[in-house]
Amino acid sequence: MADATSRPGVAAHEVLAAVLQVRARSLRAMLWQRAREPHAGRWSLPGGRLGDHEDVEASIRRQLAEKVDVRQLAHVEQLAVFSAPDRVPGPPRVVATAFLGLVPCDIDPEVPEDTRWFAVDDLPETAFDHGAIVLRARNRLRAKLSYTNLGFALAPKEFTISALRELYSAALGYRVSATNLQRVLSRRGLLEATGRTAPPGPSGGRPAALFRFTGHGMRVTDPFAVLRPPRG
Repeated sequence: MADATSRPGVAAHEVLAAVLQVRARSLRAMLWQRAREPHAGRWSLPGGRLGDHEDVEASIRRQLAEKVDVRQLAHVEQLAVFSAPDRVPGPPRVVATAFLGLVPCDIDPEVPEDTRWFAVDDLPETAFDHGAIVLRARNRLRAKLSYTNLGFALAPKEFTISALRELYSAALGYRVSATNLQRVLSRRGLLEATGRTAPPGPSGGRPAALFRFTGHGMRVTDPFAVLRPPRG
């Protein structure tokens, strides 16, 4: 008996993850190089076919753990369903459920030799519609940084305001004011001082205070807020 994906008119279902992290002061996406046709040699998102006895989130977490050793995701959410009939050469037609995954900047996941981090603003040639999925994930992240506490998923457990500013600037794509960022996040009750300071840098100076996020589960904090680039 033929399986369901071999019958005309029946779509296969895959799950994909746009895993993002701020690395070297830029927002980067994890991609692995395909070894098989179609699109052999192009860079693609980690993922694979949905198992018969798992839901989509369980599937993408399993596949990330198996393929690229990303077990310390700080946040995972469903991004969108991509269902253009010709998105993957077929048959069968392949529908994808894509996820956004975020890794804190102080974690360096162990990845295979065929897997690399690429700047989102300078992606290589990608397989299928995977480049568009990465950009959708970037836009989702940027929007949610405005009206939620999602910055916790990019940051280490403790940080200086200057370091947090660098993370937000990399994710948003423009320079953020450290003073304004601290004021906005503190007003929303998202930051608290740890009472500790960071070690002084090479030039010495006054030690910088360390802060942390007050929670590590995503929540809407200001549904109408929009972080905008500075004028001029």
